Amino acid sequence: MLIEERINDTLKRIEAACIRADRNPSEVTLIAVSKTQPLHMIEEAYKLGIRNFGENKVQELVQKYDNLKDMYGSNIKWHQIGHLQRNKVKQVIDKAVLIHSVDSVRLAHMIEKEASKKNIVCDVLIQVNIAMEATKNGVSTDELVPLFMELIKLPHIRVRGLMTIAPYVTDPEKNRNYFSKMRQLFIDIKSKNIDNGLTDIYFDPNSFDILSMGMTGDFEVAVEEGATMVRIGTGIFGERDYTISQ
Repeated sequence: MLIEERINDTLKRIEAACIRADRNPSEVTLIAVSKTQPLHMIEEAYKLGIRNFGENKVQELVQKYDNLKDMYGSNIKWHQIGHLQRNKVKQVIDKAVLIHSVDSVRLAHMIEKEASKKNIVCDVLIQVNIAMEATKNGVSTDELVPLFMELIKLPHIRVRGLMTIAPYVTDPEKNRNYFSKMRQLFIDIKSKNIDNGLTDIYFDPNSFDILSMGMTGDFEVAVEEGATMVRIGTGIFGERDYTISQ
């Protein structure tokens, strides 16, 4: 199947899931997960209308950003979706439009430090390990609100929402409960009364508007449960070839 066919199929499935959930398809952003993909595949997807691309590794994001910025400029939006090490923050801080994987106060403080140096506000999501899998990063549901309350004190960070990576399953219905729980967490925080007398809180509930969840195998269920961003890799580019060099 060609990339064009995969993209069209994915968009149709997103639209159908939105209709089932009585949602507007414009509420859902498709992020093409381009890790390990060569530049020509990204350019092909771009020409077919894709504008948001997700990378797991900072080095790969930076390389692709540098290679494509002169041709496409800010029209390509890069998302840091993988685990972010503190010593890599300064490389990606002004290149990623959104960091999906903030899961600690220490990481947040490093983002704040580097964003402050460049006088920018960095959009981030808090990663939640909703299924408490030992192999995945992210905070527990109990740790979520305390981390959120620390992040909104930082003037150069804007918390835009939540992200999760659900378990790998062959039956996407098995992840519905996790997605439903994420949506409830999202709603709880968005409606949270944080007027607690602190003057150093930088949070606008209206800007808390992103729920990033759902991948190739389960994105339709995620959309039905409220995802506003889905991260699709193999569903767009096909099976990855990890022997490809950039």
